[in-house]
Amino acid sequence: MTDMQTLLDEREITRGLSRFARILDNKKWDELSDVFAEDLSFDYGAGGEQQGIAALRANMTRFLDICGATQHLIGSILVDVNGDEALSRAYVQARHQALGASGGPVFDTNGEYIDRWERRPEGWRIIRRDAVWSTVTGDPAIILAGKAN
Repeated sequence: MTDMQTLLDEREITRGLSRFARILDNKKWDELSDVFAEDLSFDYGAGGEQQGIAALRANMTRFLDICGATQHLIGSILVDVNGDEALSRAYVQARHQALGASGGPVFDTNGEYIDRWERRPEGWRIIRRDAVWSTVTGDPAIILAGKAN
């Protein structure tokens, strides 16, 4: 039987994933620490294994500051809580619009975020993220400066 605290923890983690999508889409880089631990490790597939929130911010801005509007949809979320640790798996669909091109070219990525969470004094934070990309569609130059198709 699932207890009330586990349900509340699952809800907070699910809300953290939703918050992350909004941080990305609004380019509010200073709010990444609302979801991620300062000492996190991550692998987004581009750049390999990296450490720390400063590296995460650099990774995000490298791709998203050069494109226009984005929309990150996170769904099919599974959360398993074990005391002060948790594992979440969530599908992600990310649409990236060309800068200044309303209705113009897009670049889409689809995959899964696999996150390890830890309960910290400030709340649940991701301490490890692995992004596994399954499909990409469109013009990659939208997020890769100087890499025209």
